[in-house]
Parts: sequence; structure tokens; C-alpha cells
Amino acid sequence: MTERILVTGGAGFIGSHYVRTLLGAESPEDTVPDVRVTVLDKLTYAGNLTNLAPVCAHPDFSFVQGDICDPDLVGRLSAEHDQVVHFAAESHVDRSIDASAEFIRTNVTGTHTLLDAAHRAGIKTFLHVSTDEVYGSTERGSWPETDPLRPNSPYSASKAASDLIALSYHRTHGLDVRVTRCSNNYGHHHYPEKIIPLFITNLLDGRKVPLYGDGGNVRDWLHIDDHVRALELARTRGRAGEVYNIGGGTELSNRELTRLLLAVCGATWDESVEYVTDRKGHDRRYSVDWTKIREELGYTPRKDFATGLAETVRWYRDNRAWWEPLVSELRRPAQLRR
Repeated sequence: MTERILVTGGAGFIGSHYVRTLLGAESPEDTVPDVRVTVLDKLTYAGNLTNLAPVCAHPDFSFVQGDICDPDLVGRLSAEHDQVVHFAAESHVDRSIDASAEFIRTNVTGTHTLLDAAHRAGIKTFLHVSTDEVYGSTERGSWPETDPLRPNSPYSASKAASDLIALSYHRTHGLDVRVTRCSNNYGHHHYPEKIIPLFITNLLDGRKVPLYGDGGNVRDWLHIDDHVRALELARTRGRAGEVYNIGGGTELSNRELTRLLLAVCGATWDESVEYVTDRKGHDRRYSVDWTKIREELGYTPRKDFATGLAETVRWYRDNRAWWEPLVSELRRPAQLRR
């Protein structure tokens, strides 16, 4: 039986990779049979139709440009699908510090609009894709799924709220909601405002890279291939009402990450790194315990970080036509951006 899957935010970094994987455009062995995919994406600055070019002619793919806060559109699409995989979100912490209203609208109101439509349409499974940032910051150890949420930025607070609303629809209405919380993703087609693609594109252009504070903030890195595989395990084998942490197994300080990027790009610290004022409320360390998804669903990361980082740098080096227009826009003064 063919599953009709509605993917929100499917023109973004993670969502488009998920769609390309399902429909066989990433690797044949990961193709998912008997699925039809509809992408719903507003095409804000981080949504890019070229991310979906490899599948745009696929007979089981369709695209709808629209807003997840539009109840009529979301209601109609929910009635036509069996499952929802929800990626659509405002996700850049710096942007949330400067202007949080859109984060509340998209991440909270938009998620509620989708959940309500899914409940009324009788959606079979609703996979809600979230982030480890909802847990806050920790000096030691790793968060299991049972830890309380302590978000520290407007972005992570809006995601925490959306997680709780999603889980409430399971507990109140019996909707099969599954929540995933991933660590930091990296890989190709990543919008170049996040640290790895920002640093790579700057270094490829011979520019300096901006390192926040003392560079001691620590993150766990997860290759996009591994994240998508984990999401499919959660969608197809996960349990209703459960939360699954997804980790990558490579914990690095931003300073350590910068040294690795400099080495791969053939740059030096003295010539290429500048320290900049730290982000407000910058979380010091994220670390999720992903024992549950390993033991329950059989997930383990496959991509070692050195290989994944080298592949990512190579992709940006070979695909300037994809990122140069985006970087050009990001480098313009804020008041002149579209």
C-alpha cells in the first residue's frame, strides 16, 4: 500500500535531503518504496527549490508553495495524506535573538495548525522533527529523553513549545505523534548562515571566519545522511507518543571544529580566524543520550566525521553556483537584503 506523506519545510536543508532520500536521489539503497511525497514549503530565505531539482520530475513527487499557518491549505492537504513529517521551522538562533515574533508564529502557531488539521483528518502518523537545543545547556553528561526542557533562546523556546503541543495531541486526542530531537546537522545543501557552511564558504572565498567568544562552546555533530536514516526509523518503527534523541557521536568545541575546517580548506588560524563578541545567552554545551533510539530502533551513525566533513567541503567547492547567490545576499547590509 502506498503511503502518502506530507513533508513540511521540504525545500530546506534537512527536509529536502529527506525527500531526495525517500525518492532515490541520494542513494539507491536508501530509496523507500511505495511512497508518494508532497512538499509544503513557504520558500522563505532558507527554502530553495533547487534543493528539490533531482526529484522534481519524479512521478511520486509534488510541490505546494504555502504557509503552515494557513488552516485552509493545511486542512486540505492533511485530508489528502496518510502521514506528516514536519520539518518546517525558523531555526537560526541569531535571528531569533534579533526578531523572535516569526519564530513564535511559525514554530508554535504553525505546528499547532498542522496538528489540529492532522487530528481532524485522521492522519496515521505525525513525525515532529525537533532539536537538542530544547534541553538547554549542560556542563557534563548527556540528556535522556526524560530530562526536563530548559530552553535558553527564543528559537529553542519556540521549539520546546511545539514539542509539548505535539505530545499533547497524542495524550489528549490519541494522535500518533512521534518527536525526534537531533544534535547539530552538517552536510551538503546547508544554508550558509550556520557555522559549518558559513566557515567553508568564507574560507573558499579567502575570507576570515568569525569565532564566537573563546570558541569553547561544544556541540555534537550529526551527518545529514545519518539523521535522515534515524528519522525513517522513527517514522516506520517508532512508537506513538515517544521522543527519540538522535546523536552523531562526534562532540567538538567550536575551536576544534574550526581547526578541522581550516585543515580541510588549506587555511591557517592566524590568517583566517577572527574572534567576535559572543552570542547573547550562548549555550555552552549540548549533548544528547541516544541510547533509546539505538536499543529500540537499531540506529547507529555510519558516517565518520572526518569523511563527512571532507565530503561536505568538496561539495561546496564543486557547487559554487548553488551557494554564491545565497552568500552574496547574506553579506549585504541587513537593511538592503530582500
